[in-house]
Amino acid sequence: MSTGALIGIIIVVIVVVAAIVVASVELKRARLRRQFGPEYDRLAQQLGSRKKADAELTGRQRRVQALGIHELTPEQQASYSGDWTAVQERFVDTPAEAVAAANTLIWDVMRDRGYPANDRSASMDALSVHHARSLEGYRQTLELRTESASTEQLREAMIRYRALFEDLTGLHEGHGEPGRDRVAAIRDRAAGRHAAGNGTRAAETAEPVTEAPVTGESAAADRDLAVQDDEVNSESSSRSAPPRR
Repeated sequence: MSTGALIGIIIVVIVVVAAIVVASVELKRARLRRQFGPEYDRLAQQLGSRKKADAELTGRQRRVQALGIHELTPEQQASYSGDWTAVQERFVDTPAEAVAAANTLIWDVMRDRGYPANDRSASMDALSVHHARSLEGYRQTLELRTESASTEQLREAMIRYRALFEDLTGLHEGHGEPGRDRVAAIRDRAAGRHAAGNGTRAAETAEPVTEAPVTGESAAADRDLAVQDDEVNSESSSRSAPPRR
């Protein structure tokens, strides 16, 4: 075989190997983008390159595997389902406190599942591995000051909290499904309450709510908010939160 032919073969082999390597990197990157969704783009922008984002997210996957995160027991799911229903019902009179309680409940679930809840940064990174899309909605609430937020802002926060809560507990999959989200109906009931001149309450009213645009799992949660007052009254009276663990 001539030297020229040998060199040609070597060049072809190098090109083929390079193509395989590039294809492998792109395939891995595509998997990461599907898994992490908006978290991938956010991190690539923050770190300045997709290569750095690939390395960071691959590292997160390894770290999460070492945490030993586990599912909730059916008993824990049932308890948290009742807790969430109770939190939503508090939204009637104290929406800011209800939102704060919902946030606390999410971190309680994370602690029970084995997330490093005492390290907020590590927990957020761990959440991005399996709950990236609902985490994106949760991130949008991080700057919200509940004491000065409007009722609409608090309602949107509850929608996003619910998406993450359901992801973490698995309740959206039908395993002890929580009471339907009644935040919108509850808000309307609270807004329609006022004291009549003779000391009695006027009839409660419910006005249509214009939903704020929410994407991903939050959009699916938002669609569940259109419930009737009679459902709210009947279900609220028949259910009470199970005792805390």
